[in-house]
Amino acid sequence: MKTKHRIALRLSLCCAAMLFALSAFAKLEVKQPCSDGMVLQQNASALVWGHASAGAKVSVQPSWDKKKYTVTADENGVWRVNVATPKGSYEHRSISISGDGGSMKIDNVLVGEVWMASGQSNMEMPMRGFHSCPVEGFQDVICGPDLSDKVRMYTEKNDQSYTPITEGRGFWRLANLQGIQDMSATAFFFARELNAILDVPVGIICNAYGGARVEGWLPEQTVASFGTEDLSHEAIDAMQHHYHRPFKIYNAMQFPLKGYTIAGFIWYQGCSNVGKHEEFVPRMKELIRQFRADFGDDAARLPFYTCEIAPYDYGGDQESMAALLRQAQHQVAAEVENCGIIVTNDLVYPYERVNIHPTKKQEVGKRLARMALNRHYGFSGYHGISCDYPVGVEVIRDPKDVDHLHLIVERCPEGMGRQLEIEGLEVSRGDGVWHPVRHAWFDVGKKTMFLDIAHLNDVNCEGDCTKCPRAKAEHWEVRYGWGDFRPGNLFSNHGLPFAPFWVKETVSK
Repeated sequence: MKTKHRIALRLSLCCAAMLFALSAFAKLEVKQPCSDGMVLQQNASALVWGHASAGAKVSVQPSWDKKKYTVTADENGVWRVNVATPKGSYEHRSISISGDGGSMKIDNVLVGEVWMASGQSNMEMPMRGFHSCPVEGFQDVICGPDLSDKVRMYTEKNDQSYTPITEGRGFWRLANLQGIQDMSATAFFFARELNAILDVPVGIICNAYGGARVEGWLPEQTVASFGTEDLSHEAIDAMQHHYHRPFKIYNAMQFPLKGYTIAGFIWYQGCSNVGKHEEFVPRMKELIRQFRADFGDDAARLPFYTCEIAPYDYGGDQESMAALLRQAQHQVAAEVENCGIIVTNDLVYPYERVNIHPTKKQEVGKRLARMALNRHYGFSGYHGISCDYPVGVEVIRDPKDVDHLHLIVERCPEGMGRQLEIEGLEVSRGDGVWHPVRHAWFDVGKKTMFLDIAHLNDVNCEGDCTKCPRAKAEHWEVRYGWGDFRPGNLFSNHGLPFAPFWVKETVSK
């Protein structure tokens, strides 16, 4: 027994000596996403961070102004410093770091605009596509010009953890022939559009996990406060789908990136919350608050731009759980400051009804970029870039003209793009039977669509409109693009698609 105790003591002493030696000669390092090829936010106090021995003094010197910043590593050996960045440009910069007995340099640094792209698989989907799910225009992009100094993307590794992880495990890709193929397609097209207008490099922090629920992107204590889920490890491990697990994705993928300096967020998620539209609104609002807090934005200044969930056969009934989830997404965008949503309901081909990953990622990225350009970068006004999607908000009957319904439309300042061969627009007398509307015209001054419903005259009124079943309708309902997979073809004069809606006539009692 004494021999065993002596061996155990020697092992303990050896381990202690090794730990002391490691701490004494800790290696000076940077912490991702700070690494070669990085993009820093322009005209900002941008965070640079890394590791050294606890208490070690570290000096950081950017090449653009030669100013030296000195910082002390904390008790965990982490050092952080915010450096003043210049106006964006394509000039290659560097950052020299020294201290703790070593020195290093971050090379090929660009300064421009930095955005975080997060959500689930439609944001994660790379330019090369998924199996049997291509990205339209992929070959045109990879055969195009080298965009290495215009678009760069850091992609965080997909992972889950019960406890917060402090180290990012991704790396920066350049938008060249090799790098583009594994970039998020939506985020790449967003970045390329921003670069074309702003003429500065655009960096993307891509942080997406296929199939993730909103609850997967929230901290454990937040999910616990909802009181609706068993958060024991046994219950979570037993979940049929790993991507539905709460809080673990946040710990592994969001937590290590907290604090990196960005201009805003783009978000493509919601499919896994279909059927939970009522709880989606407060939880998504909390997610936006949490994400902003994670990146030092307590004043809600960082924009948060979202996408409608993809059109897909979710197995819904006439009410359509997917349509209700889209409605909830629009509600969040309307009620949260500096938030917006783009319409994607039209961005599918008929054969994609059973494909949750539509191919038209270029259009999604461009619509997100144009919202950012309009709202965040100031390209608004009469001759600016449009980003507001028309929507029907009220239906009114005219007892003197039973051949038409009046639909009040918001965000359609110069009228709509067609009058005939309309798809996706329907009316009902309130009896649950829906009839297509193929013809409508728009009065710009009154902001009103006049829907032709003369085809609903299914009995002979003998010239007396009061006998017409249209006049006797209990209440009229109008809906557009309402369903799991119900793409329509109504656009504003500015080329923006109508958002899905379902409005009911207000009947006086």
